Amino acid sequence: MSDSFSPDSPAAAPTTPARNFWQRRVRDPIVAQLTQGITPEKIALTVAIGSGVALFPILGTTTLLCFLVALALRLNQPIIQLINQALWPVHIPVIFGCVKLGERILGAHHVPISLHHMQQLFWNHPGEFFQEFGATAGHAIVGWAVVAPFYMGAVYLITLPIMRTVTRLKAEAAAKAATLNPEHPIP
Repeated sequence: MSDSFSPDSPAAAPTTPARNFWQRRVRDPIVAQLTQGITPEKIALTVAIGSGVALFPILGTTTLLCFLVALALRLNQPIIQLINQALWPVHIPVIFGCVKLGERILGAHHVPISLHHMQQLFWNHPGEFFQEFGATAGHAIVGWAVVAPFYMGAVYLITLPIMRTVTRLKAEAAAKAATLNPEHPIP
């Protein structure tokens, strides 16, 4: 006599509900982006590359660049965007430094930059703006391209041991909490 409702029968196995379009196409990709790249190595890489890309010397491009780089390298999107926003106070001085370095590398003469003049020219005569400051933007990109790999490498080498230490301390705290109160461990 066979028991059709035994715990081993397929009928007794719990079934998971089918995931709908919203879960598959919206929620799952967002959750994947938020939780991706959370190892110490990936966080250090995110900080290094994110801070380097956040200092790209063309205003208004860094949010998109950080998004695309994080997407391509599977880095943590919230962390890279947080770093991008945190570096806004130093972005303008870095741009001026990149322009000077690029001019020096390319042997170009220095073009005086007035932010007020640039703004007026950009809004009133965009064609003249790009003609006058296109070479300056190129100089800035050259300066950034020379410095950025060294900068990102240094940030990675500094950040990695810190992230490994934080991860180790967190694991030790979780283990200690689990032994003291096994019903409520720290996640």
